[in-house]
Amino acid sequence: MKSSVLSLTLLTTGLALSGAASAQLTVWTTQVQPERVAVQEQLAADFEAASGVSVEIVPIEESAIAERVTAAFGAGDLPDVIYHPISQTIGWAEAGILDTLTASDIVENLGEDTFSEGALNLVRYEEEYAAVPSDGWTQLIVYRQDLFDEAGLEAPTSFEAIQAAVEALHNPPEMYGFVAATDPSNDYMMQVLEEFFLANGATLLDDEGNVDLNNEQVTETLNFYKTLTDASPEGNLFWEQSRELYMAGQAAMIVWSPFILDELAGLRDEVPVTATDDPTSADLAKDTGFVTRVSGPSNPDGSGWASASNWGVTVDADFDAAAQFIEYVMNDGYLTWLSMAPEGLFPVRRGTAEEPNSFTEGWGALDVGVDRKVPLSSVYPQEVIDSLLEGLEVGERWGFSQGQGALVSELYGTRVMTEVVRQFTDGELTAEEAAAELQERVSALQE
Repeated sequence: MKSSVLSLTLLTTGLALSGAASAQLTVWTTQVQPERVAVQEQLAADFEAASGVSVEIVPIEESAIAERVTAAFGAGDLPDVIYHPISQTIGWAEAGILDTLTASDIVENLGEDTFSEGALNLVRYEEEYAAVPSDGWTQLIVYRQDLFDEAGLEAPTSFEAIQAAVEALHNPPEMYGFVAATDPSNDYMMQVLEEFFLANGATLLDDEGNVDLNNEQVTETLNFYKTLTDASPEGNLFWEQSRELYMAGQAAMIVWSPFILDELAGLRDEVPVTATDDPTSADLAKDTGFVTRVSGPSNPDGSGWASASNWGVTVDADFDAAAQFIEYVMNDGYLTWLSMAPEGLFPVRRGTAEEPNSFTEGWGALDVGVDRKVPLSSVYPQEVIDSLLEGLEVGERWGFSQGQGALVSELYGTRVMTEVVRQFTDGELTAEEAAAELQERVSALQE
Protein backbone atom coordinates (compact mmCIF):
# COMPACT_ATOMS: atom_id res chain seq x y z
CA MET A 1 0.00 0.00 0.00
CA LYS A 2 1.14 3.56 -0.60
CA SER A 3 2.05 4.91 2.83
CA SER A 4 2.11 8.44 1.37
CA VAL A 5 -1.71 8.58 1.23
CA LEU A 6 -2.61 10.97 4.03
CA SER A 7 -5.56 10.50 6.32
CA LEU A 8 -8.75 12.42 5.78
CA THR A 9 -8.40 14.15 9.11
CA LEU A 10 -5.89 16.53 7.52
CA LEU A 11 -8.61 17.73 5.21
CA THR A 12 -11.21 18.21 7.87
CA THR A 13 -8.86 20.37 9.88
CA GLY A 14 -8.21 22.52 6.83
CA LEU A 15 -4.53 21.59 6.41
CA ALA A 16 -3.08 21.45 2.91
CA LEU A 17 -1.44 18.43 1.36
CA SER A 18 2.21 18.35 2.28
CA GLY A 19 4.21 19.70 -0.65
CA ALA A 20 1.14 19.74 -2.91
CA ALA A 21 -0.44 23.13 -2.29
CA SER A 22 -0.16 24.01 -5.97
CA ALA A 23 -1.35 20.62 -7.26
CA GLN A 24 -4.20 20.46 -9.74
CA LEU A 25 -6.42 17.50 -10.43
CA THR A 26 -8.47 16.78 -13.52
CA VAL A 27 -11.60 14.74 -12.84
CA TRP A 28 -13.70 13.27 -15.62
CA THR A 29 -17.31 12.52 -14.65
CA THR A 30 -20.29 10.91 -16.35
CA GLN A 31 -22.67 12.95 -14.17
CA VAL A 32 -23.19 15.53 -16.91
CA GLN A 33 -26.53 17.22 -16.16
CA PRO A 34 -25.92 20.95 -15.52
CA GLU A 35 -27.39 20.91 -12.02
CA ARG A 36 -25.23 17.91 -11.11
CA VAL A 37 -22.12 19.50 -12.59
CA ALA A 38 -22.79 22.51 -10.36
CA VAL A 39 -22.86 20.25 -7.28
CA GLN A 40 -19.58 18.63 -8.32
CA GLU A 41 -17.93 21.97 -8.91
CA GLN A 42 -19.01 23.10 -5.45
CA LEU A 43 -17.53 19.93 -3.95
CA ALA A 44 -14.31 20.65 -5.84
CA ALA A 45 -14.24 24.20 -4.46
CA ASP A 46 -14.83 22.94 -0.92
CA PHE A 47 -12.04 20.41 -1.34
CA GLU A 48 -9.66 23.09 -2.60
CA ALA A 49 -10.47 25.27 0.41
CA ALA A 50 -9.61 22.37 2.71
CA SER A 51 -6.57 21.00 0.88
CA GLY A 52 -5.11 23.67 -1.35
CA VAL A 53 -5.49 21.35 -4.35
CA SER A 54 -7.55 22.71 -7.25
CA VAL A 55 -9.85 20.39 -9.19
CA GLU A 56 -11.15 20.75 -12.74
CA ILE A 57 -14.44 18.91 -13.28
CA VAL A 58 -14.85 17.70 -16.88
CA PRO A 59 -18.29 16.23 -17.74
CA ILE A 60 -18.27 13.51 -20.40
CA GLU A 61 -21.32 11.59 -21.62
CA GLU A 62 -21.33 7.98 -20.48
CA SER A 63 -21.70 6.83 -24.10
CA ALA A 64 -18.42 8.56 -24.98
CA ILE A 65 -16.32 7.82 -21.89
CA ALA A 66 -14.74 4.56 -23.12
CA GLU A 67 -13.55 6.08 -26.39
CA ARG A 68 -12.22 9.22 -24.68
CA VAL A 69 -10.31 7.21 -22.08
CA THR A 70 -8.79 4.89 -24.68
CA ALA A 71 -7.59 7.87 -26.73
CA ALA A 72 -6.17 9.66 -23.68
CA PHE A 73 -4.37 6.50 -22.56
CA GLY A 74 -2.77 6.12 -25.95
CA ALA A 75 -1.64 9.74 -25.87
CA GLY A 76 -0.33 9.50 -22.30
CA ASP A 77 -2.78 12.20 -21.26
CA LEU A 78 -5.22 10.57 -18.87
CA PRO A 79 -7.01 12.65 -16.23
CA ASP A 80 -6.21 11.99 -12.58
CA VAL A 81 -9.60 10.60 -11.60
CA ILE A 82 -12.49 9.11 -13.58
CA TYR A 83 -16.02 8.65 -12.21
CA HIS A 84 -17.39 5.89 -14.42
CA PRO A 85 -19.85 2.96 -14.70
CA ILE A 86 -18.98 -0.53 -13.49
CA SER A 87 -19.00 -1.81 -17.08
CA GLN A 88 -15.61 -0.17 -17.66
CA THR A 89 -13.80 -0.78 -14.37
CA ILE A 90 -12.25 -4.23 -14.70
CA GLY A 91 -11.42 -3.77 -18.37
CA TRP A 92 -9.54 -0.55 -17.61
CA ALA A 93 -7.65 -2.26 -14.79
CA GLU A 94 -6.64 -5.08 -17.11
CA ALA A 95 -5.51 -2.55 -19.75
CA GLY A 96 -3.28 -0.78 -17.24
CA ILE A 97 -5.36 2.41 -17.21
CA LEU A 98 -6.26 2.32 -13.52
CA ASP A 99 -3.88 2.32 -10.56
CA THR A 100 -5.30 -0.45 -8.41
CA LEU A 101 -2.84 0.07 -5.55
CA THR A 102 -4.11 3.58 -4.88
CA ALA A 103 -7.75 2.48 -5.15
CA SER A 104 -7.09 -0.32 -2.67
CA ASP A 105 -5.37 2.11 -0.33
CA ILE A 106 -8.37 4.43 -0.40
CA VAL A 107 -10.79 1.60 0.42
CA GLU A 108 -8.56 0.54 3.29
CA ASN A 109 -8.27 4.11 4.62
CA LEU A 110 -12.03 4.60 4.51
CA GLY A 111 -12.62 1.15 6.00
CA GLU A 112 -13.55 -1.92 3.97
CA ASP A 113 -16.24 -2.82 6.48
CA THR A 114 -17.98 0.53 5.92
CA PHE A 115 -18.73 -0.41 2.28
CA SER A 116 -21.45 -2.61 0.86
CA GLU A 117 -20.00 -6.05 0.27
CA GLY A 118 -21.80 -6.30 -3.06
CA ALA A 119 -20.25 -3.06 -4.31
CA LEU A 120 -16.77 -4.20 -3.28
CA ASN A 121 -17.24 -7.57 -4.96
CA LEU A 122 -17.94 -5.83 -8.27
CA VAL A 123 -14.56 -4.06 -8.20
CA ARG A 124 -12.37 -6.90 -6.90
CA TYR A 125 -9.38 -7.36 -9.17
CA GLU A 126 -6.88 -10.10 -8.37
CA GLU A 127 -5.90 -9.32 -4.75
CA GLU A 128 -6.86 -5.64 -4.92
CA TYR A 129 -9.68 -3.26 -5.82
CA ALA A 130 -9.71 -1.84 -9.32
CA ALA A 131 -11.57 1.29 -8.21
CA VAL A 132 -13.40 2.80 -5.26
CA PRO A 133 -17.18 2.17 -5.20
CA SER A 134 -19.06 5.46 -5.28
CA ASP A 135 -22.78 4.79 -5.51
CA GLY A 136 -25.22 2.36 -7.05
CA TRP A 137 -28.72 1.05 -7.31
CA THR A 138 -30.48 -2.29 -7.48
CA GLN A 139 -33.03 -3.16 -10.13
CA LEU A 140 -36.46 -3.61 -8.61
CA ILE A 141 -39.54 -5.73 -9.01
CA VAL A 142 -42.15 -3.00 -8.53
CA TYR A 143 -45.52 -4.44 -7.57
CA ARG A 144 -48.99 -3.48 -6.37
CA GLN A 145 -48.71 -4.51 -2.75
CA ASP A 146 -52.30 -3.48 -2.09
CA LEU A 147 -53.58 -5.92 -4.74
CA PHE A 148 -51.26 -8.66 -3.51
CA ASP A 149 -52.54 -8.18 0.04
CA GLU A 150 -56.18 -8.23 -1.06
CA ALA A 151 -55.63 -11.48 -2.99
CA GLY A 152 -53.57 -13.08 -0.21
CA LEU A 153 -50.53 -13.38 -2.46
CA GLU A 154 -46.94 -13.69 -1.33
CA ALA A 155 -44.51 -10.92 -2.29
CA PRO A 156 -42.94 -11.61 -5.72
CA THR A 157 -39.60 -12.81 -4.38
CA SER A 158 -39.46 -16.06 -6.38
CA PHE A 159 -40.35 -17.36 -9.82
CA GLU A 160 -43.13 -19.39 -8.20
CA ALA A 161 -44.62 -16.39 -6.37
CA ILE A 162 -44.42 -14.21 -9.49
CA GLN A 163 -46.18 -16.84 -11.60
CA ALA A 164 -48.89 -17.26 -8.95
CA ALA A 165 -49.48 -13.50 -8.91
CA VAL A 166 -49.66 -13.35 -12.70
CA GLU A 167 -52.29 -16.08 -12.70
CA ALA A 168 -54.33 -14.35 -9.98
CA LEU A 169 -54.12 -10.74 -11.17
CA HIS A 170 -53.89 -10.89 -14.98
CA ASN A 171 -57.09 -9.39 -16.38
CA PRO A 172 -56.28 -7.44 -19.55
CA PRO A 173 -56.73 -4.73 -20.61
CA GLU A 174 -57.75 -3.46 -17.16
CA MET A 175 -54.79 -5.17 -15.49
CA TYR A 176 -51.77 -6.93 -16.95
CA GLY A 177 -50.18 -9.48 -14.66
CA PHE A 178 -46.71 -8.36 -15.75
CA VAL A 179 -45.22 -5.96 -18.25
CA ALA A 180 -42.07 -7.69 -19.48
CA ALA A 181 -39.34 -6.37 -21.74
CA THR A 182 -39.76 -7.61 -25.32
CA ASP A 183 -37.92 -5.05 -27.46
CA PRO A 184 -34.57 -6.66 -28.38
CA SER A 185 -33.13 -3.35 -29.58
CA ASN A 186 -33.35 -1.75 -26.12
CA ASP A 187 -30.83 -2.33 -23.28
CA TYR A 188 -33.74 -2.62 -20.86
CA MET A 189 -34.57 -6.10 -22.16
CA MET A 190 -31.00 -7.27 -21.57
CA GLN A 191 -31.04 -5.85 -18.04
CA VAL A 192 -34.27 -7.65 -17.19
CA LEU A 193 -33.05 -10.92 -18.68
CA GLU A 194 -29.74 -10.74 -16.84
CA GLU A 195 -31.59 -10.20 -13.56
CA PHE A 196 -33.78 -13.27 -14.00
CA PHE A 197 -30.93 -15.46 -15.24
CA LEU A 198 -28.90 -14.49 -12.16
CA ALA A 199 -31.92 -15.17 -9.96
CA ASN A 200 -31.98 -18.77 -11.18
CA GLY A 201 -28.23 -19.32 -10.92
CA ALA A 202 -27.47 -19.03 -14.65
CA THR A 203 -24.07 -17.40 -14.37
CA LEU A 204 -23.07 -16.92 -18.07
CA LEU A 205 -19.58 -18.32 -17.40
CA ASP A 206 -18.30 -21.46 -15.70
CA ASP A 207 -15.44 -21.55 -13.19
CA GLU A 208 -12.90 -21.63 -16.03
CA GLY A 209 -14.40 -18.54 -17.67
CA ASN A 210 -16.07 -20.37 -20.56
CA VAL A 211 -19.59 -19.50 -21.73
CA ASP A 212 -22.09 -21.78 -19.98
CA LEU A 213 -25.61 -21.18 -21.25
CA ASN A 214 -26.80 -24.54 -22.58
CA ASN A 215 -28.09 -25.87 -19.26
CA GLU A 216 -31.18 -26.41 -17.14
CA GLN A 217 -30.92 -23.07 -15.32
CA VAL A 218 -31.16 -21.27 -18.66
CA THR A 219 -34.09 -23.28 -20.02
CA GLU A 220 -35.98 -22.88 -16.73
CA THR A 221 -35.47 -19.13 -16.88
CA LEU A 222 -36.53 -18.94 -20.52
CA ASN A 223 -39.77 -20.81 -19.78
CA PHE A 224 -40.41 -18.54 -16.79
CA TYR A 225 -39.80 -15.46 -18.94
CA LYS A 226 -42.32 -16.66 -21.51
CA THR A 227 -44.90 -16.74 -18.73
CA LEU A 228 -44.19 -13.05 -18.18
CA THR A 229 -44.31 -12.08 -21.85
CA ASP A 230 -47.57 -13.99 -22.29
CA ALA A 231 -49.05 -11.83 -19.51
CA SER A 232 -47.81 -8.61 -21.16
CA PRO A 233 -49.35 -6.41 -23.85
CA GLU A 234 -48.41 -7.19 -27.44
CA GLY A 235 -45.67 -5.31 -29.26
CA ASN A 236 -42.10 -4.22 -28.58
CA LEU A 237 -42.08 -3.24 -24.93
CA PHE A 238 -39.34 -1.51 -23.00
CA TRP A 239 -39.02 0.68 -19.90
CA GLU A 240 -41.35 3.41 -21.16
CA GLN A 241 -44.40 1.20 -21.64
CA SER A 242 -43.85 -0.66 -18.38
CA ARG A 243 -43.69 2.58 -16.42
CA GLU A 244 -46.65 4.11 -18.27
CA LEU A 245 -48.90 1.11 -17.60
CA TYR A 246 -47.88 0.89 -13.96
CA MET A 247 -48.46 4.61 -13.42
CA ALA A 248 -51.90 4.15 -14.99
CA GLY A 249 -52.81 1.36 -12.58
CA GLN A 250 -52.84 -1.25 -15.36
CA ALA A 251 -49.85 -3.39 -14.32
CA ALA A 252 -49.51 -5.64 -11.31
CA MET A 253 -45.72 -5.98 -11.65
CA ILE A 254 -42.90 -4.41 -13.63
CA VAL A 255 -39.11 -4.33 -13.49
CA TRP A 256 -37.65 -0.86 -13.07
CA SER A 257 -34.80 1.10 -11.60
CA PRO A 258 -35.25 3.08 -8.36
CA PHE A 259 -35.47 6.24 -10.46
CA ILE A 260 -39.19 5.49 -10.42
CA LEU A 261 -39.40 6.22 -6.69
CA ASP A 262 -40.08 9.94 -7.01
CA GLU A 263 -42.35 9.47 -10.03
CA LEU A 264 -44.62 7.07 -8.12
CA ALA A 265 -45.02 9.81 -5.52
CA GLY A 266 -46.29 12.33 -8.10
CA LEU A 267 -43.20 14.54 -7.88
CA ARG A 268 -42.45 14.77 -11.60
CA ASP A 269 -44.95 16.47 -13.90
CA GLU A 270 -43.44 14.90 -17.02
CA VAL A 271 -44.40 11.47 -15.64
CA PRO A 272 -47.80 11.97 -14.01
CA VAL A 273 -49.61 9.41 -11.88
CA THR A 274 -52.66 8.62 -14.01
CA ALA A 275 -54.03 5.85 -11.80
CA THR A 276 -55.77 8.52 -9.68
CA ASP A 277 -57.58 11.77 -10.42
CA ASP A 278 -54.68 13.71 -8.91
CA PRO A 279 -51.44 13.34 -10.94
CA THR A 280 -49.45 14.64 -7.96
CA SER A 281 -50.89 12.08 -5.52
CA ALA A 282 -48.53 9.85 -3.53
CA ASP A 283 -51.21 7.16 -3.17
CA LEU A 284 -49.65 4.87 -5.79
CA ALA A 285 -46.30 5.03 -4.00
CA LYS A 286 -48.00 3.97 -0.78
CA ASP A 287 -49.70 1.06 -2.56
CA THR A 288 -46.41 -0.16 -4.07
CA GLY A 289 -43.95 -2.74 -2.80
CA PHE A 290 -40.40 -3.38 -3.96
CA VAL A 291 -38.32 -6.54 -4.26
CA THR A 292 -34.55 -6.43 -4.76
CA ARG A 293 -33.79 -10.16 -4.63
CA VAL A 294 -35.54 -12.91 -6.58
CA SER A 295 -34.95 -16.67 -6.45
CA GLY A 296 -35.50 -19.32 -9.08
CA PRO A 297 -36.02 -23.09 -8.74
CA SER A 298 -32.32 -23.80 -9.31
CA ASN A 299 -31.11 -21.04 -6.98
CA PRO A 300 -33.12 -20.89 -3.74
CA ASP A 301 -30.86 -18.18 -2.31
CA GLY A 302 -31.67 -15.89 -5.22
CA SER A 303 -29.87 -12.81 -6.41
CA GLY A 304 -30.27 -9.17 -7.35
CA TRP A 305 -29.06 -7.10 -10.31
CA ALA A 306 -26.92 -4.12 -9.36
CA SER A 307 -25.68 -1.11 -11.24
CA ALA A 308 -22.75 0.77 -9.75
CA SER A 309 -20.44 3.67 -10.50
CA ASN A 310 -16.89 3.94 -9.26
CA TRP A 311 -13.99 6.31 -8.73
CA GLY A 312 -10.92 5.26 -10.70
CA VAL A 313 -7.42 6.65 -10.13
CA THR A 314 -5.47 6.53 -13.39
CA VAL A 315 -1.83 5.57 -13.85
CA ASP A 316 -1.06 9.16 -14.89
CA ALA A 317 -2.51 10.65 -11.70
CA ASP A 318 -1.04 12.62 -8.86
CA PHE A 319 -1.76 9.65 -6.62
CA ASP A 320 -1.73 11.42 -3.26
CA ALA A 321 -3.92 14.32 -4.35
CA ALA A 322 -6.32 11.99 -6.22
CA ALA A 323 -6.67 9.81 -3.12
CA GLN A 324 -7.35 12.85 -0.96
CA PHE A 325 -10.07 14.06 -3.33
CA ILE A 326 -11.86 10.70 -3.48
CA GLU A 327 -11.67 10.29 0.30
CA TYR A 328 -13.13 13.77 0.70
CA VAL A 329 -16.07 13.04 -1.61
CA MET A 330 -16.68 9.68 0.06
CA ASN A 331 -16.66 11.20 3.54
CA ASP A 332 -17.26 14.91 4.21
CA GLY A 333 -18.87 15.42 0.80
CA TYR A 334 -20.71 12.13 0.47
CA LEU A 335 -24.24 13.22 1.29
CA THR A 336 -23.80 16.26 -0.96
CA TRP A 337 -22.75 13.92 -3.76
CA LEU A 338 -25.74 11.62 -3.22
CA SER A 339 -28.11 14.61 -3.07
CA MET A 340 -27.70 15.06 -6.85
CA ALA A 341 -30.25 12.24 -7.35
CA PRO A 342 -30.94 10.23 -4.18
CA GLU A 343 -33.50 8.03 -5.94
CA GLY A 344 -30.72 6.64 -8.17
CA LEU A 345 -27.55 7.29 -6.18
CA PHE A 346 -27.75 4.85 -3.28
CA PRO A 347 -24.92 4.98 -0.73
CA VAL A 348 -22.51 2.06 -1.09
CA ARG A 349 -20.71 3.32 2.01
CA ARG A 350 -23.04 3.01 4.98
CA GLY A 351 -21.17 5.33 7.33
CA THR A 352 -17.88 5.78 9.14
CA ALA A 353 -16.23 3.66 11.83
CA GLU A 354 -17.50 6.15 14.42
CA GLU A 355 -21.01 6.50 12.92
CA PRO A 356 -21.70 3.23 11.06
CA ASN A 357 -25.08 4.28 9.63
CA SER A 358 -24.59 8.00 9.14
CA PHE A 359 -24.70 7.93 5.34
CA THR A 360 -27.63 5.54 4.96
CA GLU A 361 -29.65 7.51 7.50
CA GLY A 362 -28.65 10.82 5.92
CA TRP A 363 -29.54 9.51 2.46
CA GLY A 364 -33.08 8.67 3.56
CA ALA A 365 -33.57 12.28 4.63
CA LEU A 366 -32.44 13.73 1.29
CA ASP A 367 -35.02 15.37 -0.97
CA VAL A 368 -36.20 13.53 -4.08
CA GLY A 369 -38.30 14.80 -6.94
CA VAL A 370 -38.16 17.16 -9.90
CA ASP A 371 -41.08 19.59 -9.88
CA ARG A 372 -41.74 19.05 -6.18
CA LYS A 373 -39.21 17.79 -3.66
CA VAL A 374 -39.74 15.91 -0.43
CA PRO A 375 -37.50 13.65 1.67
CA LEU A 376 -37.53 10.03 0.57
CA SER A 377 -38.42 9.06 4.13
CA SER A 378 -41.61 11.15 3.99
CA VAL A 379 -42.98 8.97 1.18
CA TYR A 380 -41.65 5.50 1.97
CA PRO A 381 -41.51 3.82 5.40
CA GLN A 382 -38.13 2.95 6.89
CA GLU A 383 -38.53 -0.75 6.14
CA VAL A 384 -38.84 0.04 2.43
CA ILE A 385 -35.76 2.27 2.52
CA ASP A 386 -33.83 -0.43 4.37
CA SER A 387 -34.83 -3.07 1.82
CA LEU A 388 -33.69 -0.86 -1.05
CA LEU A 389 -30.28 -0.45 0.52
CA GLU A 390 -30.01 -4.13 1.38
CA GLY A 391 -30.34 -4.88 -2.33
CA LEU A 392 -26.82 -3.55 -2.85
CA GLU A 393 -25.50 -6.24 -0.51
CA VAL A 394 -26.72 -9.05 -2.78
CA GLY A 395 -26.52 -7.29 -6.14
CA GLU A 396 -24.55 -9.14 -8.79
CA ARG A 397 -23.65 -8.84 -12.45
CA TRP A 398 -22.49 -11.26 -15.08
CA GLY A 399 -18.81 -11.46 -15.89
CA PHE A 400 -17.29 -8.58 -13.94
CA SER A 401 -15.91 -10.61 -11.04
CA GLN A 402 -14.30 -12.95 -13.59
CA GLY A 403 -12.68 -10.11 -15.48
CA GLN A 404 -14.99 -10.52 -18.48
CA GLY A 405 -16.96 -7.32 -18.29
CA ALA A 406 -16.05 -6.70 -21.94
CA LEU A 407 -18.04 -9.79 -22.95
CA VAL A 408 -21.07 -8.51 -21.06
CA SER A 409 -20.71 -5.16 -22.80
CA GLU A 410 -20.75 -7.02 -26.14
CA LEU A 411 -23.92 -8.84 -25.10
CA TYR A 412 -25.58 -5.48 -24.58
CA GLY A 413 -24.10 -3.92 -27.70
CA THR A 414 -24.72 -6.75 -30.19
CA ARG A 415 -28.24 -7.67 -28.96
CA VAL A 416 -27.36 -11.35 -29.51
CA MET A 417 -29.12 -12.60 -26.39
CA THR A 418 -32.22 -10.43 -26.65
CA GLU A 419 -32.75 -11.41 -30.29
CA VAL A 420 -32.59 -15.13 -29.50
CA VAL A 421 -34.90 -14.76 -26.50
CA ARG A 422 -37.39 -12.83 -28.61
CA GLN A 423 -37.37 -15.66 -31.16
CA PHE A 424 -38.14 -18.04 -28.31
CA THR A 425 -40.97 -15.97 -26.83
CA ASP A 426 -42.45 -15.60 -30.33
CA GLY A 427 -42.57 -19.40 -30.60
CA GLU A 428 -39.88 -19.72 -33.27
CA LEU A 429 -37.57 -21.77 -31.00
CA THR A 430 -38.05 -24.17 -28.10
CA ALA A 431 -36.33 -23.38 -24.81
CA GLU A 432 -33.74 -26.07 -25.51
CA GLU A 433 -33.09 -24.74 -29.01
CA ALA A 434 -32.79 -21.20 -27.68
CA ALA A 435 -30.28 -22.28 -25.00
CA ALA A 436 -28.15 -24.07 -27.62
CA GLU A 437 -28.31 -21.02 -29.89
CA LEU A 438 -27.30 -18.74 -27.02
CA GLN A 439 -24.35 -21.01 -26.21
CA GLU A 440 -23.12 -20.91 -29.80
CA ARG A 441 -23.60 -17.20 -30.46
CA VAL A 442 -22.29 -15.90 -27.14
CA SER A 443 -19.27 -18.24 -27.35
CA ALA A 444 -18.50 -16.69 -30.72
CA LEU A 445 -18.37 -13.26 -29.07
CA GLN A 446 -15.77 -14.58 -26.63
CA GLU A 447 -13.42 -15.83 -29.36
